[in-house]
Formats: sequence, structure tokens, C-alpha cells
Amino acid sequence: MAINGAAPIDDGQRRARLGRRLLLAPAGWAARAEEVADAVVGLHASDPVTVYLSACARLREPSAAEVERALYDDVSLVKLLSMRRTLFAVTEEFAPYVSAAAARQIAAKERATLLKHLAEFAEGWSEARLAETERAVLAALAERGEATTAELAADVPALRETMLMSAGKPYEAKQSVGSRLLRLLASDGHVRRCRPRGSWLSSGYPWAPVEPWPEVPVREAKAEVVRRWLASYGPGTVEDVKWWTGWTLRDVRGALADVGAVEVAPAGGAAGLVLPGDEGPVAAPEPWAALLPALDPAVMGWRGRDWYLRPEDVPALFDRAGNAGPTVWWCGRVVGGWAQRADGEVVWRLFEDVGAGARAAVAAQAERLAAWLGEVRVTPRFRTPLERELSA
Repeated sequence: MAINGAAPIDDGQRRARLGRRLLLAPAGWAARAEEVADAVVGLHASDPVTVYLSACARLREPSAAEVERALYDDVSLVKLLSMRRTLFAVTEEFAPYVSAAAARQIAAKERATLLKHLAEFAEGWSEARLAETERAVLAALAERGEATTAELAADVPALRETMLMSAGKPYEAKQSVGSRLLRLLASDGHVRRCRPRGSWLSSGYPWAPVEPWPEVPVREAKAEVVRRWLASYGPGTVEDVKWWTGWTLRDVRGALADVGAVEVAPAGGAAGLVLPGDEGPVAAPEPWAALLPALDPAVMGWRGRDWYLRPEDVPALFDRAGNAGPTVWWCGRVVGGWAQRADGEVVWRLFEDVGAGARAAVAAQAERLAAWLGEVRVTPRFRTPLERELSA
């Protein structure tokens, strides 16, 4: 990965790439949710609201129905507990690579953790009983076709059992064996989340059985994940890739070598990595504004964020765990934050004077967002200081 002789990819070039490749400039808006998911290498799905808002910010005709079609009608977007042990919605074509590169390892850790907790905080459980219960759940689900955890518990009573965590402490809590076991089966690729019984804001999913993903060698899968990340987010540092994937440094370096990642000359910072042939300049798109949701892939795409996010703005826009709240963007930089109030109004605040044209563009995006949301009210799962203040 030696530095080549290409001109440095400076911050302006990085912002141009961000606007084009993450489909934020209007000229690049997509027609289908699958195009968006591939462009951002997976939609962050820890908060179900984020999937819809992130996709619709990049769709020519934004609507919750388009995202629901992909998730639940065509099942061309699937949710996997994967990179950074985070839930992502990825395309069906990409899912086998994500599964082999990240989800399987996480599922193995989840299984070990569940067995440990069952031994410590429940009675009568063993690895054999867990396997027997999993088989019973899958049989019941095959019979029903689709069911919630509570419905499955009527067929498999073991799911009703609980684990008393942190007994005697102020934060002691009971955890359902059923909720943990179904999450494990999803991590293992045996079941998927179906359309919520409530609105698209709900995280109360029924479950349905799925066919196993095609087998992909782990090394090939990791290389494909990194190749896609560099194509969308490059240039990025080794630390960026390690943070985004959640892999070991050895795995990251191996995948970067497998795709032939090339270093471009540093421009005021650490050398960046790109795919071979991607060292040249990218034309800046027309000026653009965007209102992106909490945990959007654009704000969570890199570990090093100073080139698009001022450090002094981080406390207002992130919670203490590092979760990003709703952000306002102008031409590849975070310039403020937004929220929706109880009456449906989308309100926003800028951290700097970006000019009348930029303010008008932000206002237009706020109107566009409010229009497609209609009567729906959205609140991020992870609240941040500015979002709380604006929504009050």
C-alpha cells in the first residue's frame, strides 16, 4: 500500500465524494431503497426509524412504503447484527458476505454469552437444552409461518423463562429467555424480522424462518466488505476501517491487502486509502443540503470526522455513548442539527453562518421531510442534547 504519485485528496475532494457516493446531492438520489443501501454499504438499523429516514433522504420520491416494500414485501433488504455488533439493513445480494465477514462471529459470541448467562442466572439450562429449544422454536415457526416471541412461547414454554440479571443491585432486571434466543437465531441466520404489527416506527417484530445464506469464504467476504466500504467512503484510514467494521487490526490489514488498497498522499492529515484506480479527482456536485437522521451512515461512516464535523459541535449532536443525533448538512459538512416537534414541525439550528442560499436549501429539505412524514412523529431512540432542546 505504498503512496502513489497522485495529487492529494484534500477535504474538499472528500466532501465531493461524500455528496456523490452517499447519494446526498439531489442529482444522485435513487429510485429504490436497495440502491441506497448498497451506496452506503448498509443502513444503520439499531433504531428502526433510521432505516426509513436515511433511505428517504436519498430517494427521489421518499416514502415509508418504498422502504417497507424492500424490507417486508420483496425481502430484498435484510437486517443483520454485523459490523461493530450493530444491526444493519443490507441488500439480499450483499447479505452472504456480511454474514460470513461479521455476523457469524458475532453469533458465536452471542451464543457463548447466552449460555453463560443461562448457567448463572437461570435454572436447568445446558447447551443441550438450548439446542433442543432452538429446534422446537424453528419447528413452531415453520408451522406458523410468522409469529412474535410471545406467540412462540405458547408453543415452546421454555421461552417464558427469565434470567434475573444483577440481582440485588439498583439496576437489577429480568431478561426473557425468549427475546435472547430469538435474537440469537436471527444472528445465526435462521430467522428474520417481519413487518411490525404496529407502525413502521415499531421495533416489535414478528419472526419468520429463512433459508440459509450461500456459503462464502470468510477471507473473500471480508475483502468484499472492505472493497465496498472504500468504494463509498474512501479515502479512509486503517483506523476508520477498523472502527467501522469492528474487526481486529490483523483482519483489517489483510482485507485491505486483498483488495489492493492504495495510499494517496496526505493532505493535512493521515494518508488515506482508496481502491486501485480511484486516486483521481471527483467533480463536486451542485451545492446541496440534507437533514439526516440519528445514526445515519454519513455521520457514522468514519472514526476520524474533523473534515466534516467540527469537534466543538460534537457534544450537542452526540450522546455519551457516541451515538449521533439528527444532523443538518451543507455541501459535505455537518453545520447544525434538527428535530421534529409534537405538532409535526421540523425545526433546525445552524452552528455557523453558511449564507442565505444554504439556509434556503436547508429550509427546503425540512419542508420535504415534513411533507413525506405527514402525520407521523419521529423521536430518535438515542436522544442527544440538541435534539431534546429543539423538540421541546
